[in-house]
Amino acid sequence: MTKHEEVKNGVIFPIGEKNDAFAQYFIGQSYLQGLISDPEINVGVANVTFEPGCRNNWHIHHEGFQLLLVTGGEGWYQEEDQPAQFLKAGDVIVTHDGVKHWHGAAQDSWFEHIAITAGTPEWLEPVNDEWYEKLEK
Repeated sequence: MTKHEEVKNGVIFPIGEKNDAFAQYFIGQSYLQGLISDPEINVGVANVTFEPGCRNNWHIHHEGFQLLLVTGGEGWYQEEDQPAQFLKAGDVIVTHDGVKHWHGAAQDSWFEHIAITAGTPEWLEPVNDEWYEKLEK
C-alpha cells in the first residue's frame, strides 16, 4: 500500500513537472516546481516531490547550503558517516556547505519538501539499493 498519495496532488504548492533536467541524479521519478527564480537573489527555492522509493544521489553543495522544509509524506535524509533520519511533514533539515548527503522518499510513501538552495551542487554516486531497502522507520 502506498501512503500519502495526496502529495502527488501538491499539498501546499503545485507538484510541478517531471524533473527530467535532473533525472540522471535520481533513482525513481521526482517532480520539480520552481517557486522563486529571481536573478538578483542567489538562492533557489523549489517544491520537490518524490514518488515512493525515489531518492537523489549523494551530493554536496559547494559555497552554499541547502534547507529542506518537509511539507508532506515520509522520507529520509542522511549525511555521510551519520545514520539516516526519518522525515515527516513539519521536519526541517539544514545542510551546511561541503556536507555530503542525500534525501528522498520512503519506499512506501510519496514525499515532498521545499528546497532552499545556494551554491553549486556536485552530484555523486547513487544511494545503494540494497542498503536503502533495509532502512527502517
